[in-house]
Parts: sequence; structure tokens; C-alpha cells
Amino acid sequence: MANPLPSSVLIVGSGGREHALAKSLALSPAKPRLLCAPGNAGIAADATCFPVAADNIPGLVELAQREKVDFVVVGPEVPLSLGLVDALMQAGIPAYGPKADGARLEASKVFTKQILLKYNIPTAPAGIFTAIEPALAYLQKRGAPIVIKADGLAAGKGVIVAQTLAEAEAAVRDMLAGNKFGSAGSQILIEDCMFGDETSILVVVSGRDYVILPVSQDHKRIGDGDTGPNTGGMGTYSPAEVVTPELLARIDREIVKPSVDAIAAEGMDFRGTLFIGIMLTADGPSVLEYNTRFGDPETQVVLPRITSDFLALLWAAARGELRGMEIEVRPDAALCVVVAAKGYPDNYPKGDVITFPAMLPPQTTIIHAGTTKNAAGQIVMNGGRVLGVTALAPTLREAADRAYTACDQIQCVAKYYRRDIGARQLTRP
Repeated sequence: MANPLPSSVLIVGSGGREHALAKSLALSPAKPRLLCAPGNAGIAADATCFPVAADNIPGLVELAQREKVDFVVVGPEVPLSLGLVDALMQAGIPAYGPKADGARLEASKVFTKQILLKYNIPTAPAGIFTAIEPALAYLQKRGAPIVIKADGLAAGKGVIVAQTLAEAEAAVRDMLAGNKFGSAGSQILIEDCMFGDETSILVVVSGRDYVILPVSQDHKRIGDGDTGPNTGGMGTYSPAEVVTPELLARIDREIVKPSVDAIAAEGMDFRGTLFIGIMLTADGPSVLEYNTRFGDPETQVVLPRITSDFLALLWAAARGELRGMEIEVRPDAALCVVVAAKGYPDNYPKGDVITFPAMLPPQTTIIHAGTTKNAAGQIVMNGGRVLGVTALAPTLREAADRAYTACDQIQCVAKYYRRDIGARQLTRP
């Protein structure tokens, strides 16, 4: 590559995604100095952490300037939607992640739906509402099950899959009148319910050029057997065998390329991650949503499978030099189990001390998400999703065995995790 790789990289964020990014970027032959803001107790072992909040745009720009950072990788959606990349570019600091106009694809579900419909990209029929009565009339017309989505950012929880009309009506009232999601729910999308397997496609995009990363499948609901409320993700695995090479080629042809082209046609110079949530329906793949950053916990199984230089990939995307780049992927399966705090996604305790196993199974890593250190220097719970236990192995069954062995050995009063991550694939005939 004509341009040398950056020697110092600032990662913005404090979750499992950012810890996984730090671990992958640390493997680069460039051996960059890694910084993170604000980071967490686990990231602190892999990068120098600074107590600057991810939504403090001026503070992050000032930190990058003070520490003479060559490159910034933005993890979460909030700083992207607040224009962190725009501010960094104005300061002459290269960054990976879309500018605020591109981040709208995640920050507004209505904006995304309008683009999907405009460019005839497969997606469910939907109505857009700001008032209760027209929304209720639309529900009566469409029937249940049906999906209600808050327009704005709601930390992965602004989607209600209503099984009955009564449940759907309650969700509409909660969002439009009850203010359940604040301003995120002042406009809602009511969408036909699609059925089938879900998959997540992570695409590194630079203008009209893109690289598709290994395919994964996420478990969104809190309980075993995919029961209970939606969460930010309780575990994931890669590869997702349901996405055959033939199906991936179709997804590329019908969804990925048209999406990348549509974004460019709308005047957005998108340089970052386009995360496409897809439902594999009986009629073919259909878009559920766009996100504009790496998924979490998907990142925790996708990145460990990539053996090529991940820093070089992101640097090329940010600089508009992605064309012709390819990635190398190991054949091993990866599986991640999220260890959460009991009560998540609603109310959960903080401050419980975590004791880690002295020895982990082979190729098993503990990624920190919601952790911090207490006054005594002990690592404690500090969020709903606390840890991601990721294992690599020649088969998915072996990866699951390794991950669950480690989960069982982690000591914490309020720990909770699903026992069936990967079951869809492991039990598929």
C-alpha cells in the first residue's frame, strides 16, 4: 500500500465491540499504539484508556490532537450520528466510520425504509406515523403479528414484534404517547412481520467499493429458545451455514450492491461499516434494518475469523483505497456467549465482583463489555451485557463446548447467560 499504516489508533467506545476491535487491531504487523476512550476494564489491558465519553465530540477531537493520533476507529452509533467523523475530518484526522449524513441510516429507521423502497431493495411493506389514530387504523388493516419500530436510536431495544393487535396497539401508544423511547419514538414505523432465519451481513464500505466480512447469526431474545424481550444480542456464531455460497451471492447481488449504490446515489460519501440485518424469507432475502457500525456481539465472532491485517482494511476504506482489497478468513467456527447481569434488558444490578478462571479453554477469549474497576481494583459489573465469551474451534460444537466451559467458570453473583447459543445451527437437520 502506498501510504504507511497508522502508528497510533484511537478506538471510540466502551463495549464488547470496541474490545474486539482493539484485539484485532493489535494483531496488525504495524503494531500501532492503541488508545481507547472511554474504554472499560478489559480494554485497559490492550489499550491506554482515557476518561472521555463517546458522545463528547469536542473532547474526543481534543484527545486525538493532544495524543497525536493518526487514525480514529469509531465503535458506537451515537458519536457517529452526532458527527464525530465530520469533526475529526475538519481537524485533519482520518477516521473510520460514516459522517453524520451516513449515520442517519441507523439513526432513523424511517430514513432507511424510504431509501429501501425508493431503490426497490427487498424489504417488508410499512407505514410511517407520528399520530396514534392513523397508526391504529393501519394496524387494523394489516393485522397481527406485526412489527412496531421507534424511528430513532434506542440502544437496540426500540423494536416490538407484536403477536396480537392488543400488544401492537399498546406498543404504538407507548411510543407515540407514553414516551417510552423519548424523542426516538416520536415517529414510528409499522412494518409487516417477516418470517424465516435472520442473518447479519457486515460490509466494509468506501464509496461504491466494499468488502463483505464473514457471515454470522445473532440471538436477540433474552431467553433460551428465542423467548422473552429483544436485547442488544445474547450471543452469536460464525459462519452461518444457512447462508450458503449461492445465497450469499444472491444477497450481494440483490441487497449489498444495490444498498451501497443507493447510498452513493443519495450523495453520501460513506466510509465505514454497513451492517445489514436480513430476514431469509420463503420469497428470498429481505432487509430488516441498516446499522452504520460493527454489530455487537457479531464483531466478537467475525473479527477472530479474519487472518489478514484488519487495520490495513479499515485504513484503506477510510482513505478511499478499498478497491481490489480482499480478506483472508480461517475455516474455524467461532461462537460467542454473552454473560449478562440478571434482570437485563430491564433493571439489573451493578457493582458485583467478577472472578475470572485461572485458565481458559484453547482459543477462548473473554471480551469485556459492561465492566469497570471498583475502588479496590476489582473488576465489577457495570452494564447489562457484561462479557462476551468467544471461542474458536474446528467445529461449531467444539466452539460451543469451549465457550460454555469458560462461562461456567466465571464467578459472579448476578451472572446470566443463555444455554442454547448456536442451537439453530447445531440442531438443524
